[in-house]
Amino acid sequence: MLYLGFNIVGVYVCFLTWGLTQERVTSTKYGDGEKFKYFIVLNMIQAFIASLVGYIYSIYIRRDQKLDLTRERTVNFLKVAFICAIASPFGYASLKHIDYLTMTLAKSSKLIPLMLMHKILYRKTYPTYKYFVVLGITIGVFGFMVLQPKIASKIKTNSNLNQAEGLNLSSIIGLFLVFINLSLDGALNSTQEEIIKQDHKINGRNMMIYMNFFTAMLLFCWLINPMNSELYEAIGFFVRNKSAILDVLLFAFCGSIGQCFIFHMLGNYGSLTLVTVTVTRKLFTMLLSVFLYNHVLSVGQWVSVAVVFTAIAFEVVVKMQEKRSVQEKVTSLEKEKLS
Repeated sequence: MLYLGFNIVGVYVCFLTWGLTQERVTSTKYGDGEKFKYFIVLNMIQAFIASLVGYIYSIYIRRDQKLDLTRERTVNFLKVAFICAIASPFGYASLKHIDYLTMTLAKSSKLIPLMLMHKILYRKTYPTYKYFVVLGITIGVFGFMVLQPKIASKIKTNSNLNQAEGLNLSSIIGLFLVFINLSLDGALNSTQEEIIKQDHKINGRNMMIYMNFFTAMLLFCWLINPMNSELYEAIGFFVRNKSAILDVLLFAFCGSIGQCFIFHMLGNYGSLTLVTVTVTRKLFTMLLSVFLYNHVLSVGQWVSVAVVFTAIAFEVVVKMQEKRSVQEKVTSLEKEKLS
């Protein structure tokens, strides 16, 4: 549990920093007031750097043996790279139809499509308590964000506006794009876990190196096709705004260090534990902000926090009981052998 706790702290710290640098890259007005808007280029740079950082971490720090890249492994890595490459553009595309708040709220239910994809793609089953834990965490995180006083009033205003205007086709398209994004994320996490389970020579670090490398290559191939001008426009942007280069590299490096923790957790604890950590990260970040800056939480938000912690505590208790039960069985069998 202590080692898992270290991994969780690593994910929180790295991705909090990553989130701040992402906001800086996307919101800063560089030079003559230009904003960076080349998200596929940003993803490609992030993937290349993550692959390099993963390689250094695996080969030079952990002293892993180089993985023999067989045809089957190459196909598997290309499979997850393809899913990874096409997932995020759906999220960015949804912002053309819905606001960032709506997208964030929808993404708080990420645990549900993950379990759904596990069940559909790999016929994986979970104990009943797991479904209650996932439901509790999803409701708690969703409620914490929705019940912020300013956001709640904004949602109420928007709701009244939507009732007056009728069904908004653009919003439906936006939510559908978010659903595709979440489904692809769920398929990605499930497929990664399945590949690591089936091939014991592949670990989280191998997955980080090759998935990111092939993702970067796929994105590069897309960017250099004659119908796409994003790469050339991004190069022009960097030439005009050299300070943006450092911000983008810092963003990619922070994300890459975070991925070391992410893929380690994936290889050792599974995708459901990993996504639980990444989903609750936003809640804990908000709570930290509350205590540091003396923000006031509504009653509904405190109830939501209690729901999340109750769900997490319940899972910990059940797992400890299962572990104790297994240990007792092992001890009982050893005693029988001795007698």
